[in-house]
Amino acid sequence: MRFDDDADLDTSEVQDVRGSRIPGGKATVGGGIAGVLALILGLLLGVGPDQLGLSSGDPDPAATSSSARRVQESCLKGQDANSREDCRTVAVVNSVQDFWRQEFERRDADYAAASTVLFNERVGTACGSATSAVGPFYCPGDRKVYLDLGFFDDLRTKFGSSGGPFAQAYVVAHEYGHHVQNQLGTLARSQDGRQGENSNAVKVELQADCYAGVWAHHATTTPDESTGRPLITELTRADVRDGLDAAAAVGDDRIQERYQGRVTPESWTHGSAAQRQQWISTGFRTGDMARCDTFS
Repeated sequence: MRFDDDADLDTSEVQDVRGSRIPGGKATVGGGIAGVLALILGLLLGVGPDQLGLSSGDPDPAATSSSARRVQESCLKGQDANSREDCRTVAVVNSVQDFWRQEFERRDADYAAASTVLFNERVGTACGSATSAVGPFYCPGDRKVYLDLGFFDDLRTKFGSSGGPFAQAYVVAHEYGHHVQNQLGTLARSQDGRQGENSNAVKVELQADCYAGVWAHHATTTPDESTGRPLITELTRADVRDGLDAAAAVGDDRIQERYQGRVTPESWTHGSAAQRQQWISTGFRTGDMARCDTFS
């Protein structure tokens, strides 16, 4: 996966609050086994921590007001994305939103941009406070994606993914899939309190996987607004395999087998490894969000 070295990165789409303190912030889930269990439950859930029982009360507005400004100062060009993980995240966010902005316009609709917040340890959101143990998530309350970059290491070491830049891009694109669902009104369908392999919660997650695949299909042809050229210049078969491997690694059956030694489909919230691979493949193969109807 390569980016146009000369492209300008839009760091306004990413807030970097790594190293910021959260005055009064207190999440109920810490490290150790509690954190692992929260990660299993919340992994790529796509909704805020309050819906996982991780909220500690009112969101802390100060949590995102102070920035380490790392990406704003260091992630200026596509060449930075080719050498730094945090800059690569900025570039992926730019590419994903370029695509959805143009896709919504093609459908005579307006796309409302969503920023990604890079944090470490814990963060305050409109959905409550959360620790890194929750994993990446999308908060519909403030329409932001929250990501601790340390999760990408967990994806390899705790969940057995092969890793790689596109595996990381898949995670980001999945969360923006939830943002698209929020704008289309389908995200709320997951909040019916049901779990299991046929639940709406699973269908919402699989659709977000499909939307991630749709973006990937168009990633090397979507023009960047600053240059008119695609921001992503190369996406190889090996990259796609890494993305599929990451999708499988976070399948409910894989996680349950790894951490509880048995598979219990009645408690699934995201879908099996095979389902997740199937739907990201559907999106990537067709490039058509209309083919992402997981509810039919």
